[in-house]
Amino acid sequence: MVKIGIVGGTGYTGAELLRLLAGHPNAKVTVITSRTEAGIPVSNLYPSLRGVVDLCFSEPDVDSLASCDLVFFATPHGVAQNTVPAILATGTKVIDLSADFRIRDIPLWEQWYGQPHGAAELVPQAVYGLPEYNRSAIQSADLVACPGCYPTSVQLGLMPLLQAGCVDISDLIANAASGVSGAGRQASVANLHPEVSDSFKAYAASGHRHLPEIEQGLADMAGSEVGLTFVPHLLPINRGIHTTLYANLTATEVDVQALFEQCYANEPFVDVLPAGSHPETRSVRGSNFCRISVHRPGNGKKVVVLVVEDNLTKGASGQAVQCMNIMFALPETAGLSMAGMVP
Repeated sequence: MVKIGIVGGTGYTGAELLRLLAGHPNAKVTVITSRTEAGIPVSNLYPSLRGVVDLCFSEPDVDSLASCDLVFFATPHGVAQNTVPAILATGTKVIDLSADFRIRDIPLWEQWYGQPHGAAELVPQAVYGLPEYNRSAIQSADLVACPGCYPTSVQLGLMPLLQAGCVDISDLIANAASGVSGAGRQASVANLHPEVSDSFKAYAASGHRHLPEIEQGLADMAGSEVGLTFVPHLLPINRGIHTTLYANLTATEVDVQALFEQCYANEPFVDVLPAGSHPETRSVRGSNFCRISVHRPGNGKKVVVLVVEDNLTKGASGQAVQCMNIMFALPETAGLSMAGMVP
């Protein structure tokens, strides 16, 4: 049984980790921390976990976390880097759900996140936790940087095309729309129900902080730098991401449907839909599945890829659990086989 600690258990990704790990046959949460809620039962904050999680929140403490086999950090960006070095030094493994260890270029990270990096020496050893691309490296990792929700959808949607070398990598476009939970659980007027409901908007069109992470991952897949236009949008739903990707074929004889089916044939959580399909966010809500369809309008050179995932599951906590399974040689689907919630 893998002993688990969770730092930052009061946010949406922390709660999602608790929900998923409560049903995991090979893992048990023994420590969950929160400075603001220390001493309070988890079920007081999340009644849905009453009778499922019997722990109380505790103050973050390296000694108690070091008693775990693995610690998840479900904290805001800039927090994990302060504590992760001490935990790794005890031999405990870490999966960080924030962006603290995703971007290899430290000055670039500091530029986008507006603060000095507190553990730059650990970034080179951090393994990017996208299992479909980086599975072998995750197996032996001590520190995994779990991808963001937007980057997961964009990278999984473009990976078959980039690895096949059949598209113009200088002109890639990603229009991605996320549910409100992607902004986290903190109070914000912009995320109030009356502000979000019955509306749809783009934001950060001139530059979003997930952009350098996405560009880095796509460049790794393509083998050289890419040109990406990334525009995020806010959907008036609680959870889910729908990403529409555009690329221009340089090899027009390629069968894009077969390309995607072959690329993901053995992936347990990537479902390539039949030709002509249009995936819906409701089909993946609460699940670790990513569903993809690929279109070639008019059989021309333009490829349109549609990707849906749950931003809190495959886009965050579910993917983190998937990485945990790989790190500890457990069945990759353990605790993650649930279907999407419909309606």
